Amino acid sequence: MNQKEFSNEGRQALTIAEGFMPRLYDDGGNGKGHCTIGYGHLVHYDPCNSQKFHSEQQFINGISVEKGISLLKKDYAFAEVAVNDLVKVSLNQNQFDALVIFIFNVGRGAFYKSTLLKKLNAGSYESVPSELRRWNRSGGKIMNGLISRREKEVVLFNKKVNK
Repeated sequence: MNQKEFSNEGRQALTIAEGFMPRLYDDGGNGKGHCTIGYGHLVHYDPCNSQKFHSEQQFINGISVEKGISLLKKDYAFAEVAVNDLVKVSLNQNQFDALVIFIFNVGRGAFYKSTLLKKLNAGSYESVPSELRRWNRSGGKIMNGLISRREKEVVLFNKKVNK
C-alpha cells in the first residue's frame, strides 16, 4: 500500500539520530555493546576486539563521512522495506520517515511483534507517539539517549507534510 521511499529529510534526521563515529566503537546494545562504526553501521554483535573478529579489519583505520553515508544507505534499506511490507494503512512522508528511523534502531522483528504496529494497522494513528515512547530501554535500563531519540521520532511522525 505505501511503497514509499525514505526522503532526504528522513535521511538527514537519521544521520543526526545516529551521529557519526569514524572509528570502531561499542554501541551499548544489550548492555554489552555491539561493534559499530559510522552512522550506526553494525560490524558484528559483540564488543569490538580486532584481534578476534575478522569483520573489523576493513575498518581498523576508520572511515570517512562519505563511506559512512554509503554504508548508511545500504543499512536503512531493510527498514524502508519493513515499513512498506508491514504497515497496512496510509502514511504521509513524515510518518513513513519516522517509522524507518525507528525500525533502523529497533529492528524489523521487534517492530513486527510490536503493539505499535498492531495499533497503527488498526488505524490508531494517535496511539503511535505513546507506543514509540515505550521503546526507551537498552539492556533493561531506561536510556536518556533513547528517550530523546523517540521524542524526535514522535515530532517527525506528527509533523504536517509541506505540500
